This record gives sequence, C-alpha cells and structure tokens, in this order.
Amino acid sequence: MNKTFLIGNLTKNPELRTTQTGKSVASASIATNKSYIDQAGQKQTVVQFHNLVLWGKPAETFVKYLTKGKKVAIVGEMQTRNYQAQDGTKRYVTEVLVNEFEFLSPAEKKPEMQDQNQGWTPNDIPVDNSVDNTQAPDDGGINVNDIPF
Repeated sequence: MNKTFLIGNLTKNPELRTTQTGKSVASASIATNKSYIDQAGQKQTVVQFHNLVLWGKPAETFVKYLTKGKKVAIVGEMQTRNYQAQDGTKRYVTEVLVNEFEFLSPAEKKPEMQDQNQGWTPNDIPVDNSVDNTQAPDDGGINVNDIPF
C-alpha cells in the first residue's frame, strides 16, 4: 500500500500548467513540522518539505483557492521519478501525487481575483474548518465529546 497523509503549509503559490494534450497539472510544495524535546530539555522543530503534483479539475481548484502560507491536508501516493539533468547526470525527484485535499485555512479571495467583476457564490467557497463543531446546535447543551461513540 502506498498512502501518504500530510498536513502542512504551502511554501509558495501553486503553479498550474497545461499539458500538450490539454490536461491541467499543478505543482506545489508544503512544509510539515515535527516538534520534540531534546536531551537538554529544549524544544526542537524539524521541518520537512514535500513536493505535490495534482491533475485535472482538482489541480485547478487547488490553484484557485490556495496561496503561500495556507494550511492544507492532503492524501496521496509517494512517487519517485528520474530525469536527465542538463549536465548529463541522472536526477531523482520524490513527490506526492495528490488524490484528495482539504482546506484547513479560512477561505479568502485571492488578490488577483479582486479586480475582476466576478462575485463569489456559496458554492465557490471551500469548507471553513475553523468553525467550532464541538457543540451541536439546539441540542439542549449536549457536548459532542460526551457521546460514547
């Protein structure tokens, strides 16, 4: 099984290209953090960078709504490919082929879209996961965390 789960922040704005056959492909990079306490009792943070590749309509959606610094959760497959560099050496690239993603930062309009006369509709706005869903509405005070399943 080849399954990768990552939560991180975009390190730059995603880039969208079109193949010669007309298919959309996006590339992006995210940074993930791991914190631990070293032997001296000091908190240390290790940052890993991951290259992402998305195809088709998901690639277009990813580029449309995400910018540098935004938090995203992705599910995908690790793949390693190689290519011939200009100096003749064989190079290897490891990337995550993204199958699913979820926006974890609040939605906002990209600056380049503000000049357009297009308004957003509710269907254009990704799910905002910053909403506190621990308290069910009109439930008489039942906390979701108290439910035994």
